[in-house]
Amino acid sequence: MRNIIYGTAFGLCGFPHGCGWSGDTISEAEQGAIAEVAEAFRHRFDAPGLSVAIAREGHFVYQQAFGVVAHGTDAQLTTSHLFRIASISKPITSAAIFTLVEKGLLRLTDTVFGERGILGTQYGRQPYGNGIEQITVDHLLTHTAGGWDPSHDPMFSDPTMSQSGLISWALDSLPLKNSPGTAFAYSNFGYCLLGRVIEKISGKPYAEYVQSAVLAPSDISDMRIAGNTQLERAPQEVFYYGQGSGPYDDPYKINVRRMDSHGGWIATPSDLVNFALRVDGFGARRNILKPETIRTMATPTAANPNYAHGWAVNAKGHWWHAGDLGGTTSILVRTSTRFCWAAIINTRREQPERSADALDDMVWEMVSKVKAWRP
Repeated sequence: MRNIIYGTAFGLCGFPHGCGWSGDTISEAEQGAIAEVAEAFRHRFDAPGLSVAIAREGHFVYQQAFGVVAHGTDAQLTTSHLFRIASISKPITSAAIFTLVEKGLLRLTDTVFGERGILGTQYGRQPYGNGIEQITVDHLLTHTAGGWDPSHDPMFSDPTMSQSGLISWALDSLPLKNSPGTAFAYSNFGYCLLGRVIEKISGKPYAEYVQSAVLAPSDISDMRIAGNTQLERAPQEVFYYGQGSGPYDDPYKINVRRMDSHGGWIATPSDLVNFALRVDGFGARRNILKPETIRTMATPTAANPNYAHGWAVNAKGHWWHAGDLGGTTSILVRTSTRFCWAAIINTRREQPERSADALDDMVWEMVSKVKAWRP
């Protein structure tokens, strides 16, 4: 039976960035089994397109796109098509913060607001509410700032409000529920603030600094911050489809650009895998952060043993982050067995089954289909 090799150098199989290959082979039967998993998932969630990239031991071993760019078209999805990645933006922002730490320009213990804070008093009214001036960079990275959880998420408020106006409004209107450092509360707003920290310390716009300090060293050139409307789609960007009736299910009525540092990037799965390979802790020569920095990044807090600094983690040594936004679902995983993979679809479903949970399960199932990849 013919074997199909995935992951050879760019120009032979279409993998970007010249990542080389691991020598893994996927038989025709295994390739078919993976495709069956992908098509079953697309059918189950009415996903127009699905794109997947998998690397093992630092090299790409599989990359494939399934379906179409948009419903009602025969434009086939390719591995070069870009998707909104939603909250997978967070580990990227975290890595950017840690580059500033390594340069000695920032400490995790630095406070963010107040006369001695990084952002000073440029946002909101003074005096600040209880606890605001005690919030540190570390609290924002670990979602332990004390407030702004999904039940009161400022980032989905009035989409016409500017980013700076939204920050001031949130500081003035949404008091902290807990003292900083004492409780975990997942916060998109906290990562929005980290974007402003990056701008203040680096002296550059958020996206510009991330591209120079994180993406370019990771050999990624096509990522950018998303536009909000269909007319603002980037070249090679897919169309998005919401599947609910809520106010945030219409993908083109969300201010995604304002979400830059917590949910605003667009990318291909191979871009995300290239990023993960540069911070996975397994390849000191290719990693863009020092080993001790990566260990800190992957260390959770007492408030939540399953979330570190921009990555969800577990006792098995796996790291991951999901993205879940009207019109898009994404997953990025780094396993303790030296895999990194990413998958994205251009829709989202929350009921009766969440596409975000199922997308993670789908890639694990794909990997199980290849004998050489099993433990």
